[in-house]
Amino acid sequence: MEYHRSLTDKVLSGRKRSPAILLVGARQSGKSFLMKALSKEQHIHYATFDNLPTLASASNDPVGFIRSIPKPVILDEVQRVPELFLPIKEDIDQNRIPGRYLLTGSANPLVVPKLGDSLAGRMLLYELYPLSQGEILGKKERFLENAFSDTPVFSSSHFTKNELIDRMIRGGYPEVQTLKNHEERSEWADAYLSLILQKDIKDLANIEGFIQLPNLILAMAAQVGSLLDYGNLAKDSGIPMTTLRRYFQLLHSLFIIHTLPSWSRNLKKRLVKSPKIFFVDTIILFQLLNLDETRLEQSPKVLGRAAENFVVLELLKQSTWHPKKINLFHFHTESHQEVDIILEHESGKVVGIEVKSSETVGIEDFKHFRIMKEAVGDDFFRGIVLYAGHQMLSFGPDLLALPISSLWE
Repeated sequence: MEYHRSLTDKVLSGRKRSPAILLVGARQSGKSFLMKALSKEQHIHYATFDNLPTLASASNDPVGFIRSIPKPVILDEVQRVPELFLPIKEDIDQNRIPGRYLLTGSANPLVVPKLGDSLAGRMLLYELYPLSQGEILGKKERFLENAFSDTPVFSSSHFTKNELIDRMIRGGYPEVQTLKNHEERSEWADAYLSLILQKDIKDLANIEGFIQLPNLILAMAAQVGSLLDYGNLAKDSGIPMTTLRRYFQLLHSLFIIHTLPSWSRNLKKRLVKSPKIFFVDTIILFQLLNLDETRLEQSPKVLGRAAENFVVLELLKQSTWHPKKINLFHFHTESHQEVDIILEHESGKVVGIEVKSSETVGIEDFKHFRIMKEAVGDDFFRGIVLYAGHQMLSFGPDLLALPISSLWE
């Protein structure tokens, strides 16, 4: 099935301004499909380094490869040939033509030292995540616009907790959307993790103790939604601290995990500075925790953290194509008062979001917004509790309870 990617317009706009575009994201998130569509529509030459002859040619003679390939060009999975970055840089310096290179990578070359020159100042970087719920349904989400609007358009829905669980179980990888049952999804996720661990990480780094990496991923799954604590991860995984930090960075660079930074700006209260750990897609989380729909329903604590993971990534996806810059954070004081998600608009306005996997909501679910409001001051715009029910409810002039489906409906 074909899905229209909401990031497409932003990529096309960027191509008019910059000589190089770098589109990065997890394997099988849809980068190649998007670029092949652009290749056809925009008449751009396409080459992928998943093709062995193309990979061999570029690796053996990177300068000759760049000189001879037709321009403009799409180079797919460019992280597999880091030797190309310097010749591309030299070609751009000699031919400062917008849209000359469209590059994709399943690893972020800006944070992987082995990939060398990042083309800084010569390219625009975009991140493509697995499908958002709106993209799956063929809708363009407006949640971020509404969240910062003086007159938001939200409504009640028929959304249920069972539907939330079903959407989390499926995640956002395009290929998974057509799989029929838990067994098929589990088989796909297992093969996906094996590909990352056995191929991509070896391509990026010559690491020792490779057998320890699954222990780290399992430890992170057990701590999803928690503050990043390298000491606890080292203890739980049995990996020395210095090695663990390197492994963690590799997994982050390959878009297996995402870290949500702590919010701070002229605070009157001291806040915890550690980021929180999330997975880029919930299907990977559930595979690691060996959970299907039934077991998830019977594990309310895990369901709550998984729902937070799900919402964080839906908002992150929407932020990549939103016309205004909106950054995501979490809010956590040293006295353990926290708000799950902070949305900070480029204007400075801030919206707080709490995620609840329950079907009911009450005034007590809004209590930490008061602490947040004291820290944020006049820039506090609204507090929203997203929950697994179906009613839109007001709990004050700037406090709303909304169904989680408001993210895409």
